[in-house]
Amino acid sequence: MLNADALNQLRQLKTDIKQNKVVFPGTVKPTNGRFGFVALDEGRDVFLPPEEMQKVLPGDRVNVTEQEVEKGKTQGVVDELLESHLTTFVGRYLIKGKGHFVAPETPGINRWIFIPPKERMGAEPDDFIYCQIHRHPIKDGKGQAKVLRVIGKAGQPGIERAFTLANFDLADAWPDEVQKQADAVSEESVAAHTEGREDRTEQPYVTIDSPGTQDMDDALMATPNATGWTLSIAIADPTAMIEPGSPAEDEAFNRATAIYFPGEPLPMLPDSISTRLCSLMPDVPRLALVCDLQVNNDGSLGDYSFRQAMIRSKGKLSYELVSHLIEGREDDEIKALPDEVANSLDQLHQAATALRKWRAEHALLSQDRPEFRLRLDENKRIRVIEPSVQNEAHRLVEECMVAANRCAADFLTQQGKGLFIQHPGLRDDRADNIRKLLESHAPHLAEHDASTAEGFKALMKHSDQPQAEVPVKAILSRQLARAELGFDAAPHQGMGLDAYTTFTSPLRKFSDFYVHRLIKAALWNTPIKPLNSQQLEALQATQIRARQAANTLETWLKADYAKTLPEDPMEGTISRTMPSGFFVRLDSNGLEGFVSCKDLEGKYGFDPVTLRLVHNKNGRIFQLEQRVTVSFAGVDDERRQINFKLIKAEEITGAQETTGG
Repeated sequence: MLNADALNQLRQLKTDIKQNKVVFPGTVKPTNGRFGFVALDEGRDVFLPPEEMQKVLPGDRVNVTEQEVEKGKTQGVVDELLESHLTTFVGRYLIKGKGHFVAPETPGINRWIFIPPKERMGAEPDDFIYCQIHRHPIKDGKGQAKVLRVIGKAGQPGIERAFTLANFDLADAWPDEVQKQADAVSEESVAAHTEGREDRTEQPYVTIDSPGTQDMDDALMATPNATGWTLSIAIADPTAMIEPGSPAEDEAFNRATAIYFPGEPLPMLPDSISTRLCSLMPDVPRLALVCDLQVNNDGSLGDYSFRQAMIRSKGKLSYELVSHLIEGREDDEIKALPDEVANSLDQLHQAATALRKWRAEHALLSQDRPEFRLRLDENKRIRVIEPSVQNEAHRLVEECMVAANRCAADFLTQQGKGLFIQHPGLRDDRADNIRKLLESHAPHLAEHDASTAEGFKALMKHSDQPQAEVPVKAILSRQLARAELGFDAAPHQGMGLDAYTTFTSPLRKFSDFYVHRLIKAALWNTPIKPLNSQQLEALQATQIRARQAANTLETWLKADYAKTLPEDPMEGTISRTMPSGFFVRLDSNGLEGFVSCKDLEGKYGFDPVTLRLVHNKNGRIFQLEQRVTVSFAGVDDERRQINFKLIKAEEITGAQETTGG
């Protein structure tokens, strides 16, 4: 038994060790395996072995110590939990022996978590459940969870959407105070805001949209003049009906955007506002923020102005109808259009054609890529996937929206501060690879500096050569940085413009809603609740999460639909490459599936410069935009990933024809 002196010496030794121990703060980064890393605040990563990863959750802020293991390698030991952000998650309820667990579907939690008897909420095996961390695993690696809600069972109609909402913490119902505010808005509320607005209810504005669209936020009109056209874009004005700082505005900020889930969208604003009282419905007076602008004959923009107005749309027109009108077809629906509407549509088409020509010469156009529409059945699963053809009417609306948004960006630039969409072009961390790519495969473009707006524009304009050995433009497009929101004007290199913002979708996007506030505050001194940098960062993070949620649900539905595919050969194009294989996008329905290198003969190396997979011996190549024939090979249900088997691939210059293993 230790005496008092020995105990004091032991305590002092522990104190000395603790004082001399070097700890590093950082953030836990999970992997697909059982191990992980801690991204230290000082800028480097420390490896966390599986036994240490058991003690932490993705995103945890921790202190770690670093210890040396074999051959000079080091690994981290979790010393202290500083902060844990992951509180709720989703998963499947499982029973093993006498233990009840949740198998999380949150990325990075690669283990089952025990659920104590009192925290099970009557869940049954294979139920999808929404859980909360009941006890953090930091002490012994044995965390616990409690069930907050049973979402439902696999196979139930709509379970995919319900699960996705829970997974991304998205609300499907309105808070009581928001619903109360929405219920208080009426046609009388619209009429109460007419004072001081221009009366444009007799002018031939029309909306052009898909037949099923209800939240119509733009109406168009054009008239010719001596040097081109006067283009008038009327945008729905929900900011007039929603008070700054009110519950509806706060909830719109929290949601950031409407999410267009297949079959059943998740709106940003309550239906009474977004699809009725603020929607630019035909034949009823509606509030609008109007951008009037001069489009010159060469497609350049002249003077513009913003007006608060009342409009009355003369028709809800479909893209197909307007496209038929542009093509010169005559049918009963076209003949029934009032002359003033038909004349305005003709002028809109001419103005949009000029605008597009100017952008093709002086800016950048996004490539038209085949799009597809998911049609759901009564069980809310995909019944059929149909091509969604982009016609001249789509391009007409696009050009009008881009022109109006350019005017808004120019106006906010003059104010010295606003809300802009900034796009820096190519990713900084890919600069060396891009330089090597151009030097080796497009030397005529190597002189362009991709970090500048002009250099990037030149690269994207001149890198699309159909007969090139390597698809340079596709490779560059795969290495673009993400567009970001910012308070200061900066180039949008993806569009080839000096500054850009959007204000044309205020019913669907909070950033557009906020740009309305900025414009109106500058011109008419209307009230505004300014965003700060932290709120801007949160808004952008919510937008990203919304896109992830939509993609997650679509991926799930498509994976289930793929199980109905025949095993017949299907044509497609390689859309993504990586060291482990490549993804193929099918021509017929746009589905993407994975071809694994493990299923091909021989070994392949990945070239990060050309994004090619190259056979180590015979030189066979797989690269972006390569035409291939594949067959359905099943679905990885855990990843919800469609798998294909390669049948054959077109020959790439300098390589023989590639066939599947």
